[in-house]
Amino acid sequence: MSGMIELINFSWVILLLAIVLISIIPSKSKPYAAAFAVLLGSLASGYMAVSALSGQVVDLSFYAGFFLGDVSIHIDGLSAWFILIINFTSLTGAFYGTGYLKDYQNDASKLTIHWSLFVLFYFSMVWVCMLQNGFAFLIAWEIMSLSSMFLVIFDHHSTQTLKAGINYLVQMHISVVLLTVGFIWVYSKTGSLDFDAIGTFFQGNPNLGLFLVFFAGFGLKAGFIPLHSWLPHAHPAAPSHISGVMSGVIVKLGIYGIIRMISYLQSDFILLGEIIITLSVLTGIYGIVNASVQRDFKRMLAYCTIENIGIIGIGIGIGLIGMGTYSPLMYFLGFGGALLHVLNHALFKSLLFYSTGSIFQQTHTRNMEKLGGLIRNMPKTAAIFLIGSIAIGGMPPFNGFVSEFIIYSGLIEGMHTNSIYQMMLIILALAGLSVIGGLSVLTFTKTFGTIFLGQPRDTLQHKPHEVTSLMLIPQYIIIAFMMSIAIVPQIYLTIIKDALTGMSTAVSLNGINVGFYSKTTANIGLFSLLLIGLTGLTWLIRSTVVKRRTEAMRTTWGCGYGAPNSSMQYTGKSFSKPLGKIFNFLLIEEKQFQELKPDEIFPGKRTYHSYYLDFFEFNIIDRITTYLMKGSGYFRFIQNGRTQSYVLYGIVVILVIFMLTMFNILK
Repeated sequence: MSGMIELINFSWVILLLAIVLISIIPSKSKPYAAAFAVLLGSLASGYMAVSALSGQVVDLSFYAGFFLGDVSIHIDGLSAWFILIINFTSLTGAFYGTGYLKDYQNDASKLTIHWSLFVLFYFSMVWVCMLQNGFAFLIAWEIMSLSSMFLVIFDHHSTQTLKAGINYLVQMHISVVLLTVGFIWVYSKTGSLDFDAIGTFFQGNPNLGLFLVFFAGFGLKAGFIPLHSWLPHAHPAAPSHISGVMSGVIVKLGIYGIIRMISYLQSDFILLGEIIITLSVLTGIYGIVNASVQRDFKRMLAYCTIENIGIIGIGIGIGLIGMGTYSPLMYFLGFGGALLHVLNHALFKSLLFYSTGSIFQQTHTRNMEKLGGLIRNMPKTAAIFLIGSIAIGGMPPFNGFVSEFIIYSGLIEGMHTNSIYQMMLIILALAGLSVIGGLSVLTFTKTFGTIFLGQPRDTLQHKPHEVTSLMLIPQYIIIAFMMSIAIVPQIYLTIIKDALTGMSTAVSLNGINVGFYSKTTANIGLFSLLLIGLTGLTWLIRSTVVKRRTEAMRTTWGCGYGAPNSSMQYTGKSFSKPLGKIFNFLLIEEKQFQELKPDEIFPGKRTYHSYYLDFFEFNIIDRITTYLMKGSGYFRFIQNGRTQSYVLYGIVVILVIFMLTMFNILK
């Protein structure tokens, strides 16, 4: 354990030295220094995480001053799983960002702040997974939220970016308030801020209320509806490497917090499982329905994050019901599928954000309706985006299929119940998960086709070309990792089983036989490998045959019309419009156009613009904001700009303090 303490102290030194070094070295070296600092931190925390997964749980404490006292550090299998995901995603984000921000080399101060905050952001996420003292945890959580907010507003000259940053900051502080209420509640009953005190609280008090408070706090970070509205604003505003890390990791720390609280639960497992499954199915459907109609491809990916949080939540709900019914297999399939999907989503979502970042860097637009035919200019990025699209759609031969298969298996296992209500819920969850998968395929078919296929829909300022190897290599590494999960998933299931062993006292995994699922996933990996091999062989044969022939480029058959143009192509909006009409009760479409007048025989040129509003933001958050602004307007007279009034306020405050002091003396 002394070696572990040295590693933790080493991480503090890395953080401080990295910030100092980034401040003084030339601009072109700053991103490399940040990436190297993240690499060293990953080696230190990764060693402890691997030790924990190997059975050597890390339990340490250090003295943090008179106020905090001894602060516990605990790394078990659950913490280790998330730490390793944080390390990998942050490393790929750092190296991708090095190439992505190459155009900002002349702005030294901006790069200094950005990369210093990135290093702080990385270490704060690792601290969140290690700290076991409520107050210290909240400090790390707040550092993580503040540093990520400043990373989001990298382009602070844009009003929209600043609004997105403020929106994110406000909602993250609501999350902090809810978590603070939860820890204070525990402290009032147990007199301790240590995480073990949460277990003590659950043993002697009702579990439902406190857990729901923590669930709301962590769920806001994760993006469960209706606590999701920061995601569609923050992800498009942030640089793409930050969007990838935030979507891949920071929302998962909300999932980490929820599962950590579940590990202390003592009762209400089935009720909470049913609540979480219901909310998760609604979250998944809501997220993918909104994603399907978006034309801003980064906003679309943000809603897909909400969708995948719903899928993870379904797994968590299954695991909770398994705890309540004393079913170790259901517990393993639920939480195991959720944890595997946490990893899978971190991989393919960061991959998709990086590939769309490459598109944005070359085209300077996020509007897919202005693009088209990019596969000719950016073939590698097109292939990467296609792989990510297939994976996120949960289709073989990629990794997304494996984790969704495990969650489906958990739902089917849950049907072996005597409760008609539970069976109905699970059947609806199965149907919901199927709908989510189908709509995901529709969404990414639309996105890939609109961006990469067909002809350019608009004239761009510069001809796009493939991005540098510095931006492509991190994406290749992610794909290699994804393929390892797709081909040998049984290895990851074994690791997850070790991570879940001992997580909860309600269910024991000792002696559980998961051989059938290990064998099934191994067969899935084998067939995935065969499918990849067959696809590669087909492509090789085709390339060999085509190479010997003369290639001719001709226009697409125009159904008898001989002069087609790019504006006649299918657009993203036209592709998803039928779905938008079906879900028009949920998808609020705003249109901006000038209608024709009855006597206007020869109408002039007109413009038409439409966009979709977020249902919860429009109907709840915007209305609350409007009422708050209206209420605060009644007090606007206080800040009237007159110096005399401000002096008078000071005199009144002094008189009140004087009178209260005299009253206490006389008393």
